[in-house]
Amino acid sequence: MQSTNLTRGQNQWSALDWWPPIGWWPEPARDLLDPGSVTASATFVLLPKAESVHSARSFAAGTLAGWDMTDLQDGMELVVSELATNALRHGLVLSAPRAREVIRLSLIRRGALVTCAITDPGSAEPVLRDPSPFEPGGLGLHIVESLSVRWGWCPLAPQGKAVWAVLSG
Repeated sequence: MQSTNLTRGQNQWSALDWWPPIGWWPEPARDLLDPGSVTASATFVLLPKAESVHSARSFAAGTLAGWDMTDLQDGMELVVSELATNALRHGLVLSAPRAREVIRLSLIRRGALVTCAITDPGSAEPVLRDPSPFEPGGLGLHIVESLSVRWGWCPLAPQGKAVWAVLSG
């Protein structure tokens, strides 16, 4: 897992800024990009409730269909489900005013690559766990790792993070 700073020139991206900033791509995955590739992005705000995971999957499927990239749909729906569930379960700050808590799903296309990035106000680092055989759950990030070309996370200022995964068509 890789952590990177989201500084770009003199700008520092904030958890309260609109996401993604123009031209954003995870720094540890920049070597995957082809110069001059088609670029597009779409963003969806998730409400802090369990039903948002289904809405996020539907948004991802519709976005990929619009980009004529349905070959990524099954894998992307699983990645979106896992990352959105983690953001809702672990990324919300219960002591913070609910109005300031925003979870965003962004799909960023660069040629045949699509990054799923989920931002949340939490500061806890996502961790690959090895759950016991009888423990329900705990394999979400293993699923993300197995379906993506690369994945990781980066902190946002003054708090929050973006967890991302790059899928290839």
